[in-house]
Amino acid sequence: MQLPFLFLLAAAAIAQSLDPGKVDAAVEQSMKSWGVPGAAIAILRDDRVVIAKGYGVKDGKTKQPVTANTLFAIGSTTKAFTTAAMAILADEGKMNWDDRVQQHIPFFRLSDPIANQLVTMRDLVTHRTGLVRNDLLWYNSPWSSEEILRKAGHLPLAFPIRQTWSYQNIMYLAAGYAVGLASGSTWEDFTRKRILDPLGMKTSNFSSIAAEKAADHATPHDRKEDGSVDVIPWRNLDNVGPAGSINSSASELTRWVRLHLNHGVLEGKRLISEKNMREMHTPQMVMPQGPSSGRFYVPGMDQITYGLGWAVHDYRGHLVVTHGGAIDGFRAQIAMIPARRLGVVVLSNLGERNMPEALRLTLLDLALNQQPKDWDAVYIGMETEQRKAADAARAERERKRPKSTRPSLDLASYEGDYVNPAYGTAKIAVKDGKLSVEWSRFSVPLQHDNFDTFRAQGGRLNDTAVSFRLNASGDAASLSMLDQEFRKVNQK
Repeated sequence: MQLPFLFLLAAAAIAQSLDPGKVDAAVEQSMKSWGVPGAAIAILRDDRVVIAKGYGVKDGKTKQPVTANTLFAIGSTTKAFTTAAMAILADEGKMNWDDRVQQHIPFFRLSDPIANQLVTMRDLVTHRTGLVRNDLLWYNSPWSSEEILRKAGHLPLAFPIRQTWSYQNIMYLAAGYAVGLASGSTWEDFTRKRILDPLGMKTSNFSSIAAEKAADHATPHDRKEDGSVDVIPWRNLDNVGPAGSINSSASELTRWVRLHLNHGVLEGKRLISEKNMREMHTPQMVMPQGPSSGRFYVPGMDQITYGLGWAVHDYRGHLVVTHGGAIDGFRAQIAMIPARRLGVVVLSNLGERNMPEALRLTLLDLALNQQPKDWDAVYIGMETEQRKAADAARAERERKRPKSTRPSLDLASYEGDYVNPAYGTAKIAVKDGKLSVEWSRFSVPLQHDNFDTFRAQGGRLNDTAVSFRLNASGDAASLSMLDQEFRKVNQK
């Protein structure tokens, strides 16, 4: 008799109403700890929105307050919308999780012939194709979605297919591209008509251009080298939309979370079958534990796996379904405990910081009537350790770097066009007495490092090594950059 009694006590504790004052204090303390300009949160329980509220400011310059309806970029939490679109098509018999990708995208290929023969839609959305990130093929690039997918077919795989979990945005682009073809539409149109509109997510959209035109939207911010926080431009993600382009608000995301906690039904209307909702939340691939798994990691967890657009892990004896999002100037977290019909949304307008990761755990603790740990301190400590490790690696590299070396050739002899089948053309030229590289939309100077290796200075390519290889005649024949080989195709 004692165990049922204890269970009833636990259930009663969870059923207690949240103290809004404690929630406010937790959010405000987290924002202060991380220096976040603005945030919005939502907490849901038993198909009811308990709290949906904005804090701080949308823009550090205008100081307009954040509301529950303020649009934020939600980054990779978009991925679950893509798998939900796939689930709808699966319900209609237009797509199956284990269809070969080429059934839906005839031109799709992977460079490894075995992987290319085996790869399925499920492989794309569980990060197990064997392809590592290669994010600069889409980030700030001039290439369309189709061009990126065609380029990806030339990339060498780092692992055999289905052997290792390795986070991958381009494969989610492929999944969304397949959704568009299978539905006779586009990923954006299908997701709007079959998910956002039925859920009443009227202001949510798919483009930074649309977000910036919205009456109530946050502005992205980032931390400068001196520690201050400043406004930065929105990052356009149109060419990789299914992996991370949705913009939404805490208020509208409550309807998305309710759909998941109700197994595909919202307000009596079924959008997705219970079978495929459960499939999305079912572990598919074991993920590495530890800070290397990034925004999915919870210190002290016993297991973490990846479902279909969601990570699945344990937390304080509960099964959590969650995903994070990050893009220039924004972070997002959505976390659910399905067995307790509990959900949390955290959005912030400061990039590169783990505030939403920390705050989601604090809010889950409060909702579970647990004494919260100081999760801000835990995650700040993790960030500090990661920075120390990175600094130590740079110091060790500098210690080992051959000193007092010179390039083998005069700078003009390195000039020319260098081509990679996936990454395109890198143009090397001499500007103001230094080598420079132009590639994609990047144009940065190169600083000599050692022998025929130079390092990019500035922007997203900063500190990237550019190493030249000479042929038997002593001429520059190729260069290595971003773990890719570019072959010289002409002389300047």
